[in-house]
Amino acid sequence: MSSDGDRRMDGMRAQADDVDLRIVQELRRDGRASITAVAEAAHISRANAYARLARLLEDGVITGFTAKVDPRLTGRGSSAYVTMRVDQASWQELRERLGQIPEVEHIALVGGDFDVLLLVRARDNEDLRRVVLEELTAIPSVKDTKTALIFEDHDTR
Repeated sequence: MSSDGDRRMDGMRAQADDVDLRIVQELRRDGRASITAVAEAAHISRANAYARLARLLEDGVITGFTAKVDPRLTGRGSSAYVTMRVDQASWQELRERLGQIPEVEHIALVGGDFDVLLLVRARDNEDLRRVVLEELTAIPSVKDTKTALIFEDHDTR
């Protein structure tokens, strides 16, 4: 690698270094952190922090900024992980359809005993039942579902 600004080698992206990881860690801790706070946390100058942050965004390492929200305070008091066995050949179409269901907060294609793992947040258990038994099972490529209610959950970052 010839310089900090030139991190691509043979058309491939170079991996994030320790400084990049400190920047990412600080922004995961506080997405609204000032560039000064980011620079201090990464032990670099503000100019270097600006340049690195721009590169992390350009390279797709940082894909965006969002707010952490307490689902209960937004009217989503019932949460569950829903596993699904699906017709894998229709994954692209299924992912698009699941993304249109407002209560589906996270979608993951996984390997193992099931194919898809969803995080579903609904108003209450009756609304959760509607999402699972009426919306999810109505999708033709869904073979079966299993639901695990979340009693309590915590972000670790």
